[in-house]
Amino acid sequence: MIHLLFTVIVAEMALIMILLFKTPLRKLVIMGLDRVKRGRGPVMVKTVAGTVVVVLASSVYSMMKIEKRSIDAGAVNPTDQVLMAKHLLEASLMGFTLFLAWMTDRLHHYIRELRLLRKSMEAVKKQSRVFDDAKSGSEEAKAMEEEITNLKVKVKKLESECETKTKELKAAEANTVALRKQSEGFLLEYDRLLEDNQNLRNQLQSIDHGLSHSDSKKNM
Repeated sequence: MIHLLFTVIVAEMALIMILLFKTPLRKLVIMGLDRVKRGRGPVMVKTVAGTVVVVLASSVYSMMKIEKRSIDAGAVNPTDQVLMAKHLLEASLMGFTLFLAWMTDRLHHYIRELRLLRKSMEAVKKQSRVFDDAKSGSEEAKAMEEEITNLKVKVKKLESECETKTKELKAAEANTVALRKQSEGFLLEYDRLLEDNQNLRNQLQSIDHGLSHSDSKKNM
């Protein structure tokens, strides 16, 4: 399961990197995400996310049981240490997977909103130009000027909204970079846990060997 979670995390990071840069591949990814969010796609995504949350809660509960068992026993069992490290790593990876999925959804949402705002701004500017060219006559000119004023207010409002969304997108990009660095830390922690796991297994084997040796002496 740990290898599967690492694969999902790498795929999500690659998807986020594609969304951050304007390339032809980005358009294909956005189209794919648009299709996923239609029909039964959201239900399937929510089902998978709910399953991951349940497994995450199970890992946390197992860690709490191991911690309680260690406190009651008054000593740390090497086997419990291995299980604790495994559950901790799985819980961390599942939480990171859910967070990256949420970041991908937010980036896709902001990119779509920016596109819609830009299209609206272009349409309003075109209407404003048409009104500027069509000004003729006193009464018609006054009505046109009023509409132009309203359109300019709308343009300013849309520009401010566009700037806000751009800032949010930049903040999301900064969070993505931070998450990428954090994932590298998780990979290093995973290597360390594997090494600790191997050391604990060697200790268990030596303990079992010592116990079997002592039992053989007693039988003699």
